Amino acid sequence: MTTTEQRVAIVTGAARGIGAATAIRLAAEGRAVAVIDLDEAACKGTVDTITAAGGKALAVGCDVSDAAQVETAVAWVAEELGAPTILVNNAGVIRDNLLFKMTDADWDTVMNVHLKGSFLMTRAIQKYMVDAQFGRIVNLSSSSALGNRGQVNYSAAKAGLQGFTKTLALELGKFGVTANSVAPGFIATEMTAQTAARIGMSFEDFKKAGADGIPVKRVGEPEDIANAIAFFTGDAAGFVSGQVLYVAGGPLN
Repeated sequence: MTTTEQRVAIVTGAARGIGAATAIRLAAEGRAVAVIDLDEAACKGTVDTITAAGGKALAVGCDVSDAAQVETAVAWVAEELGAPTILVNNAGVIRDNLLFKMTDADWDTVMNVHLKGSFLMTRAIQKYMVDAQFGRIVNLSSSSALGNRGQVNYSAAKAGLQGFTKTLALELGKFGVTANSVAPGFIATEMTAQTAARIGMSFEDFKKAGADGIPVKRVGEPEDIANAIAFFTGDAAGFVSGQVLYVAGGPLN
């Protein structure tokens, strides 16, 4: 077994969607994977898929916006799987609304999960990366970082993660740690299904309308994002840091 195969990865928001696809992909590459989500029981499907394929995975329940829970969860992962040196900050929520209808709670919830959660997870894990003189951090941004009607909270959070990523790259590079961001375009997940429901469209019609505006003429799948994340977390990406990769089926203006 190579050193890369022995590395421990943490993927947040990994019970479903992009997080689940990423956890499964990293496990297939030999990583031991901590599958983190708000509800530990919800992680079972992802963990079962990994272990059925011969991989090693651990389900962890954690609210990433709670500092005490994050510290406890990361310590448990280190005890059960080993020191984590790969982190994918994927956990996210949406509370979409137009600005004049958006509540304080809508704003705070999105900021706490996306931005504070990524900060807390990275702060808790960076010491293991520094000790190992190796680390890979991938933060999930979004094409919404460029602006999206009805998502002033989500857009701001996802844009903030890009600045967060670039600063991590500057601070942690000398320790062998890279930080990059993947910004998905239209990906068929439960979250995009919620957006379709918000605007009163069926999910199939929503996907079709989305595909019509994408150069490759299809919407993305969670595996498309997992593929990009897998590159950033590998040894071959050691000279790539502080970058934002839009995975959107074409160029974005």
